[in-house]
Amino acid sequence: MDKYLSAIKLNICSICVDSTENGRCRLNEKETCAVELYLPQIIEIVHNSETDDVTVIHTKIKEQICSNCRAQESSGHCYLREDANCSLDRYFPLIIETIQKVDQKN
Repeated sequence: MDKYLSAIKLNICSICVDSTENGRCRLNEKETCAVELYLPQIIEIVHNSETDDVTVIHTKIKEQICSNCRAQESSGHCYLREDANCSLDRYFPLIIETIQKVDQKN
């Protein structure tokens, strides 16, 4: 798990709008980074997907992770996604690419 988290911090946190110039997260203790919180599940979904199609994987993420997020309503509406404030949704293609690159190195 550490290798994935390190790669995420290098490739995503370093460019995240919620980070400082040095890539340090600015979220406070009341806020949670969805990428870090759900990273084990994200990795599992990527590894268990039988496709590299980002759209298909994104749908699986929404079904398995977003559906359990407190920000998503039962109707499927999510104010965080709508406002581009969900880091998981905002950086989704880059997250997938980063996980796949880590896998290729091993």
